[in-house]
Amino acid sequence: MTRFMTLDFADGDRPALLARVAVMARGSYGYVVTPNVDHVIKRMDGRVEAQVYDGAALKICDSRILAHLARLRGKTLAVYPGSDLTADLLAADHDLTIGVFGPDRAAFDDLVARYLGRRFTFIEAPMGLTPGTGVWASALDAAARADWDVLLACISFPKQERFAHALGGAGRETGVALCVGASVDFLTGRQQRAPRIFQRLSLEWLHRLLTQPRRMFRRYVIEGPAIFGWFVRTEIIGR
Repeated sequence: MTRFMTLDFADGDRPALLARVAVMARGSYGYVVTPNVDHVIKRMDGRVEAQVYDGAALKICDSRILAHLARLRGKTLAVYPGSDLTADLLAADHDLTIGVFGPDRAAFDDLVARYLGRRFTFIEAPMGLTPGTGVWASALDAAARADWDVLLACISFPKQERFAHALGGAGRETGVALCVGASVDFLTGRQQRAPRIFQRLSLEWLHRLLTQPRRMFRRYVIEGPAIFGWFVRTEIIGR
């Protein structure tokens, strides 16, 4: 592991990390988070509970910006975006059953059509999914009882992380939940990922800002720069 900005990020190349996820799928329940800049800011300023991230079995870096900052401190973060992890998992040679929580039935059906021969389980994410409500408790119970080895938790951050964290307490004993946001939307074409050139230049955030300005302006222009202050506090000043 590499400790950076108070988080213990998983080490290893992509095949090694994918293999770890496959092993987790066959063992006791655990979950994987994929922190990016927005996630780290909200973790640092207290908008996401510490136990939600501390409870994750794996923290895999989803941000090249975080990796660049880490290099300034002589640290190396293995970058494996959640969308790539999901795509690689679905393309890999295994017989795991994949649960899908978040996308609607139409998106689920599109995913199944793209990966014929793969076993999927649809788990409905109802409207009004808010921690502490009856809807939340019912969804947790349904997901805990469903047939899956890997659960793709594809609801908004930090709700998906809170849901994955709560699954253990809801009685789930086996498998691994992956907190991977819009991954299914990317795979089914409902959203478009940045072109490779943007990804290689660490400008995927800019592509999302240009294509979804109203949705992404606050995240990338107003809130995002706070990462530099948190970097100085945690990695330079050391508090």
